[in-house]
Amino acid sequence: MRMVDLIAKKRDGHILSAAEIQFIINEYTNGTIPDYQMSAFAMAVFFRDMNDQERADLTMAMVHSGDTIDLSAIAGIKVDKHSTGGVGDTTTLVLGPLVASLGVPVAKMSGRGLGHTGGTIDKLEAVPGFHVEIENEEFTRLVNANKIAIIGQSGNLTPADKQLYALRDVTATVNSIPLIASSIMSKKIAAGADAIVLDVKTGAGAFMKTAEEARALAEAMVRIGNTVGRKTMAVISDMSQPLGFAIGNALEVQEAIDTLRGQGPKDLEELCLTLGSQMVYLAGKAPSIEEARANLQEAIQNGSALETLKVFLAAQGGDASVVDDPSKLPQAKYVFDLEAQQDGHVVEIVADEIGTAAMLLGAGRATKESVIDLAVGLMLRKKVGDSVKKGEPLVTVYANSEHVEEVKRKLYESIRISKEAVVSPVLVYDIVGE
Repeated sequence: MRMVDLIAKKRDGHILSAAEIQFIINEYTNGTIPDYQMSAFAMAVFFRDMNDQERADLTMAMVHSGDTIDLSAIAGIKVDKHSTGGVGDTTTLVLGPLVASLGVPVAKMSGRGLGHTGGTIDKLEAVPGFHVEIENEEFTRLVNANKIAIIGQSGNLTPADKQLYALRDVTATVNSIPLIASSIMSKKIAAGADAIVLDVKTGAGAFMKTAEEARALAEAMVRIGNTVGRKTMAVISDMSQPLGFAIGNALEVQEAIDTLRGQGPKDLEELCLTLGSQMVYLAGKAPSIEEARANLQEAIQNGSALETLKVFLAAQGGDASVVDDPSKLPQAKYVFDLEAQQDGHVVEIVADEIGTAAMLLGAGRATKESVIDLAVGLMLRKKVGDSVKKGEPLVTVYANSEHVEEVKRKLYESIRISKEAVVSPVLVYDIVGE
């Protein structure tokens, strides 16, 4: 085979075989195919698209470009969850203990964050003593014993995806459904999941800005998963404003604790129940989505979800007493309210700009070398649709510096108040899957 012929074939709208796609990924990964040819191929895919089988073949070629995780020693159906990102997205911290409390094995690999706040690993490390450096045998033992363990991403998973993503980023080919879908699904499949639940965000704070774009991505990923033998479902959810109230690592841990206690933000709880019911159903722990949801609600009400969180934190060296005494989490030196400057109704909270404000406080990483401040962040006091009086708190700011003028300016610019009332945005647009 010659790469130039395969580029021309896709350029002209023809279907590539599994062997041809495997050749492209193998030869690119080992350096035989240069970046300029792979860039041409990515652009051909961008304009000509791929059919369902091509997308599945591309996904599995990237899976097999590196290591894969074997979770077969863990009893039960392992269900992984993936979110396409957002601001205040605390779902993993809630979902892990919640679904594990119903006997669903949560064997999760998570990463650190580059952006608004830390990733799941950073957030969990706000709990004193918690660590993710666990050997594979211990990881397996913990999941079998407690139904949950979370470790950091390790090994040589999907190196082809890493190389191709970096290339797409500088060749204007990021916004391609087959390339996005295969990138996400290859990582989930390589991590050993038997079934996958996807949270595809849409809105100002999401990568997919419209519900139509989000649906196209959700449907593509569900079809890939089911084509390669992984039961897959997806939720299309709103990210036009931050999810929940907290944006910041220790603040999000506390919000997750509140949610597992049944006292968290209603939108965060609702999304976790929606995603969690799919995870429980796909794991075979309930005969229907509806019964799975009812069981999750019972786990919150009877305290078993909160108890599972304590066991999980303690098993990985964390101080589980933070669950009952969140003051043991990192605390910011300065706490103050940003007050509304007029009466009216909150009609817009620009999610990504609010996230940037949190990053400016130190809650996230601007570069890979940035050091996260686990204590700082923002707590929203109003959401879209709420009425507000002049002088009422809009946001509580948690900072370790008194010099936060830029943060205040960005917050005021990002929260729009109008005399005209609006309704709260829809949280869940649709569910794609079985």
